[in-house]
Amino acid sequence: MEWAFSHASHVGGPCCDNAEMDAIWDHLLLDCTLATLTGDSGYGLIGHGAIGWRDGTIEFAGPMSALQGNPETLAARVESMHGALVTPGLIDCHTHLVFGGDRANEFEMRLNGANYEAIARAGGGILSSVSATRAASEDELFAQSLPRAQALLSDGVTTLEIKSGYGLDLDTELKMLRVARRIGAKLGITVRTTFLGLHALPPEFRERRDDYVSMVCDEWLPVVAQNGLADAVDAFCEGIAFTPDEVQRYFEAARKLGLRVKLHADQLSDLGGATLAASFDGLSADHLECTDEAGVEAMARAGTVAVLLPGSYYALCETRAPPVSAMREHHVPIAIATDLNPGTSPLRSLRLGMSMACTLFRLTPAEALRGATVNAARALGLGDRGVLAVGQRADVVAWGVQKPAELAYWIGGALAARIFAGGSEVHA
Repeated sequence: MEWAFSHASHVGGPCCDNAEMDAIWDHLLLDCTLATLTGDSGYGLIGHGAIGWRDGTIEFAGPMSALQGNPETLAARVESMHGALVTPGLIDCHTHLVFGGDRANEFEMRLNGANYEAIARAGGGILSSVSATRAASEDELFAQSLPRAQALLSDGVTTLEIKSGYGLDLDTELKMLRVARRIGAKLGITVRTTFLGLHALPPEFRERRDDYVSMVCDEWLPVVAQNGLADAVDAFCEGIAFTPDEVQRYFEAARKLGLRVKLHADQLSDLGGATLAASFDGLSADHLECTDEAGVEAMARAGTVAVLLPGSYYALCETRAPPVSAMREHHVPIAIATDLNPGTSPLRSLRLGMSMACTLFRLTPAEALRGATVNAARALGLGDRGVLAVGQRADVVAWGVQKPAELAYWIGGALAARIFAGGSEVHA
């Protein structure tokens, strides 16, 4: 579907600079179908709506009839959206998009019957991504990773989280975190960085597991914190990765440094990961296919967000879905993310992830949109975005559709027409 938007008008014409200076707002969008996402459920729809912002902060979001004055006198730029849907910018709260190389060959090998062990013997698996990431210079890694972030941005994402974890040595982990920050600066969007210190055991520590955990906790974490490169820490708590005791030690070290925690929890088995994350007031517990009701209850008490990752569920052909009904019953906020990574979720569209969450996990379209906005913001500890309301950051997307359910209904395709981050247009 094509969507035509009128060109911006400038208050008083090109010669009236004083009028522009006197305008209340920098930008005003009229005749919008606003999905504000305010309230505890639903879309928060406002038909014939308007949204205006100044200095990157929303100053008005409501019906056009509530505007105090002629729109042309209220803002330096005024545009009609002709009924188009306008939502908060999408937030991808779980990605691993900074990495070297790709693993398309493994995808092909699996479809030809190879199992994980055979792929690993052939040099595949996470360690192949580690080798490629270590080998890439910082500029090479930036050049490889930027297009993945641009794909998310063009799909409506104005805030995203990027994890390290494919370095498994301090220099490469720091390199990944620096690249993540560079991506945000380049694209003009918010990038939150997460130090995934316990992701996999590097081959050089295969016989010295405890030494590796000690090094990450006692040496690497302080350096990451001192350099201000991480907003949170994460770990992979699973039988094929790290034990609950090892993760607890890691989280205790992070807490002493003032870093919030997130956790890859209960994806393949229930090791109590959700409960462990909640015991540290975790921002989120992610995956959760095998979480039991006790884990859901612990998350509810702690306010920990459940981040569902339908891309990896789809790519791995999983059959056990996360306990969405229990999450609803206990009022656990549900977020949706791409889990963009080279091995198990090469998903470069959060909107497609929303569609998958509806089809595979039976979320409603409203739950999916809230999961990619207000609840995803909460999973990153960000209280200034995710809804269209006065005082919130002006992260705004105008879509080439009119109904919010269409964002999950259409499978693929480009729907985002205009994207603003902090009030500045970053994609059109």
